Amino acid sequence: MAALLYMFIFQGSNEKPIAYSGEGSFLALVAEGKVTNVTQRGEVLEITTTETGANGQPRKILSRVPSQFNTNVADDMQEVCDAAPACTVVPRETPAAADDGAVIGLLLSALLPVLLIGVFLFFMFRQAQGTNNQALSFGKSRARMFLGNKTVVTFQDVAGVDEAKTELQEVVEFLKYPEKFNSLGARIPRGVLLVGPPGTGKTLMARAVAGEAGVPFFSISGSEFVEMFVGVGASRVRDLFDQAKRNSPCIVFVDEIDAVGRQRGAGLGGSHDEREQTLNQILVEMDGFDTNTNVIVVAATNRPDVLDPALLRPGRFDRQVILDRPDMKGRMEILRVHSKGKPLDKAIDLQTVARQSPGFSGADLANLVNEAAILAARRNKKVISTPEFSEALERVIAGPERKSRVISDAEKAIIAYHEGGHALVQRVLPKCDPVSKVSIISRGMALGYTMGLPTEDRYLQSKAEFEDKIAGMLAGNAAERLIFGDTTTGSSNDIEKATTLSRRMVTEFGMSDKLGPLAFGKRDELVFLGREIGEQRNYSDDVAKQIDEEVRAIIDRAY
Repeated sequence: MAALLYMFIFQGSNEKPIAYSGEGSFLALVAEGKVTNVTQRGEVLEITTTETGANGQPRKILSRVPSQFNTNVADDMQEVCDAAPACTVVPRETPAAADDGAVIGLLLSALLPVLLIGVFLFFMFRQAQGTNNQALSFGKSRARMFLGNKTVVTFQDVAGVDEAKTELQEVVEFLKYPEKFNSLGARIPRGVLLVGPPGTGKTLMARAVAGEAGVPFFSISGSEFVEMFVGVGASRVRDLFDQAKRNSPCIVFVDEIDAVGRQRGAGLGGSHDEREQTLNQILVEMDGFDTNTNVIVVAATNRPDVLDPALLRPGRFDRQVILDRPDMKGRMEILRVHSKGKPLDKAIDLQTVARQSPGFSGADLANLVNEAAILAARRNKKVISTPEFSEALERVIAGPERKSRVISDAEKAIIAYHEGGHALVQRVLPKCDPVSKVSIISRGMALGYTMGLPTEDRYLQSKAEFEDKIAGMLAGNAAERLIFGDTTTGSSNDIEKATTLSRRMVTEFGMSDKLGPLAFGKRDELVFLGREIGEQRNYSDDVAKQIDEEVRAIIDRAY
């Protein structure tokens, strides 16, 4: 860029300067009669020749005045120009009149390096300052602040968790009318822990509390505290609580607090784990609240079993609010909330949709309504009708249709008899869920499916229900064997589920007549996630053999 700038400045005099004497010099041009006039401008000679330049004008060349001619070129060079009659000597111009490209070029040739160095140093200092600010910003909190007057989420937007709303209504009262409780000597709760499976509305509930109270809301994830630098997590915790105190009354919401709140000493990072330092700072900050500081910390997790006991003691997280999957009434209320503003067909019965979606969380139901709206738009409909909800329910449970999958007629027959076996047995056995739909259209990873939906929410299941359920799982394999005399890999998932359920009946639920009401094996499970992450065997080989025999007996009876 500097080179281009230099060329632009000197484009008015694009000739290379020549020497004063010697071959191809100024004196040589004079002797050849190629010089028409000479003008001295400061220390530079501007030589006009008889040749024509590229622009059609007389060619001009520059030459520097030697020291012996540094007085007046008209006096000292007259003899030289007398030998060339066409040469005219112009007297020296004053510096004020020397305002052309040559003088400007000389000035800029001296100033340009200084200017470039100055620009370089400016950007270097600016870069260093930016790096400094970036390094200091690591300790700043990444929490996002939502002002109370702009929060539009209230308790009316949260449905299906009436007990949780009742518990949190007191927190709203604390924030809106603190003097009411202070006059009686009541202490505002420091923290509220929202516990529940994914998708049950923990974050939405925290924002609804802030919206009801009309106070600022700080939202941050537990994983955003920890970085690669030591001490950053603790610094961000301090900055977050400083912001909260400046904006009190307010709510600080920490999502997935188990990312930093795990029990100390249980990690693999050693005693100086950065996560532990962050947790220690959270404990200190929650202890440091004044009695009149109206800052409430709301945290959410689906792993309460791994949290440090110091977090759960009174004075820190005083209350634990459970947000479980909604029952049928709750699902119907959630469907009404998410259907608000959407054109529904008058024939749609949301109670039927709620009955067909047991075990769905609030997020699942929101996705169900959204899928139905997308299907209606895809079919160019003006309203969302029952077929869209039915199709959306199947998409959520089994996945989208795979119409491009080509299946031979022989395999279609196997799939049809397989699913027919499921449907027939589930229809006959009294403890099985009623069959809602049977299909051999491929969805997701399944080649066909039999959808059985319970008529009501159940929280307890008996041994007879489990046995009928296992028989329904194995019915597809039995149908293949009866009709075709052989079995296929299509039963692999059914067999796996039936075996797992049979083993749990024996080892967890105490449903074995031979072994009795005993639990075998100590398991570590993810609370609210339903996954087993480890099992410790606490029984002998002889008992293990009996467990296998009991599992086989249950499978044989069902088959």
